[in-house]
Amino acid sequence: MTPLPGTDASYWMASTPDTDYPGAPEEVSADVAVIGGGMAGLCTAWELVRRGRSVVVLEAGRVAAGVTGHTTAKVSALHTLRYASLRDTQGRRAAAQYATSQQEAVRGIERLAVELGVDCQWERADAYTYATDPGRVGTLRAEATAAADAGLDATFVTETDLPFPVAGAVRVGGQAQFHPRRFLLALAAGIVARGGRVYERSRVTGLHDGSPCRVTTEDGAVVRARHVVVATHYPVFDRALMFARLETTRELVLAATLPAEQAPRGTYITPDEGTRSVRTAPWPDGRRLLIVTGEKFTPGTGDGNEGAPDAASERFRRLADWLRQHFPAAEITHRWAAQDNTSTDGLPYIGPFHPGTRNVYVATGFGGWGMSSGALAGTLLADLICGERPEHAALYDPRRLHPLREAGPLLSQQATVARHFVGDRLRLASADDVAAVAPGTGALVRVGAGRCAVYRAQDGTVHAVSARCTHLGCLVRFNDAEHTWECPCHGSRFAVDGSVLQGPAVRPLEPRQVPGAPGADASETDGADGPEEGGRF
Repeated sequence: MTPLPGTDASYWMASTPDTDYPGAPEEVSADVAVIGGGMAGLCTAWELVRRGRSVVVLEAGRVAAGVTGHTTAKVSALHTLRYASLRDTQGRRAAAQYATSQQEAVRGIERLAVELGVDCQWERADAYTYATDPGRVGTLRAEATAAADAGLDATFVTETDLPFPVAGAVRVGGQAQFHPRRFLLALAAGIVARGGRVYERSRVTGLHDGSPCRVTTEDGAVVRARHVVVATHYPVFDRALMFARLETTRELVLAATLPAEQAPRGTYITPDEGTRSVRTAPWPDGRRLLIVTGEKFTPGTGDGNEGAPDAASERFRRLADWLRQHFPAAEITHRWAAQDNTSTDGLPYIGPFHPGTRNVYVATGFGGWGMSSGALAGTLLADLICGERPEHAALYDPRRLHPLREAGPLLSQQATVARHFVGDRLRLASADDVAAVAPGTGALVRVGAGRCAVYRAQDGTVHAVSARCTHLGCLVRFNDAEHTWECPCHGSRFAVDGSVLQGPAVRPLEPRQVPGAPGADASETDGADGPEEGGRF
């Protein structure tokens, strides 16, 4: 097969230095413990330290290296097609609150970048939601009207600076784009300069809600705090049952250099064609970096075999074909993927984690718009922790439940999980034995009554791990483009050695010995995907 285009790395990560904050010490105390060092977590920590609270940030990997380090980094209050639906389901007041809070978050990021004195390539850019299908024009006109009624500078247009015609678009002025990791590295340094503490490689595995709360890490560190904020993108604790109210999707990203005169000035997205998103960023030689996103899919649902239509590698190739067709002068440099969670009613969950807590808060469900929503979460959570309750707090409150509006998505999500949990166990394994797993590929291999997730490296080395996700036990599937194991139920992702790349799982897939692998012992292969404790708290 043709090699995938570009370097397998996020441009944001490749163009910034690594961080080296220490791990959490054995005992730590603070007013607030923030779990997660991405946009939402660091913005929350910043807002709290500037209000005089002592704060500890606990990051499982490196700050701004997870979801935020792989975003497309649009900073916008125009969230594809949000306002007409919100107005029709929750009323004009809710739509206005959403627009006002999101637009203030955009302005807040800009103010903070100036305050930090960071060159984060901040650029003002109009935001567009477009369609090429004339049948979508009515929907776009309705969205433009609803967004304008909500207070945004929104209009319906038929002309853009894209290099292809559109049937119509919603244009919202006063939006932006930036380099997210430059911004967040400066923000983390600012938090530490003001007395906050940032700890990396400190994966949280336990949370006791009390007075104080107690947070524990996989290395045995204990953090005691009056309040805890769970800002791990997908919550790593299940007591609020949010896994039943969140849908996880993954999108592929390609970056390519482009002559500056051919670069679109706005930021663009269409819900069509499995989503297509377009924006540009500065490039060192005066060209622009074109960033194209698309091919949305649920993690762990692809075939996993190169050449299959739904395999991640084939999705990358389709996206590359689209990019080259519409921007023929572009030269692809990088490829990566972004992951997002969407709530059952389409609005983020920002506020108290569940009805029974007074001390634990959460920020999740940003639906692909984590830059503005993450900044919004930082201010809103700091307000709530400090005893204030802004008018828009109820709109984002995780304890809300709209049975009529959410029944369909809730039932659909749980049916999908049940189908994978039961149905995947009835399917044949994707390889009969370890010998059938080709170098550079992975497959589920039947071992006795169970399955193992087996990856064979290019040098022939075999990595075998349990096929059961350590979150709630669904069987993982192989992503052939990123060489990862992914859970189709809630989006947990694991490296080929079983280590956790992305939650909600907090424990690795256990290593297994399989027949045909070096050092295998047949006595150790029984129950390959047998019972494991799920990651519930």
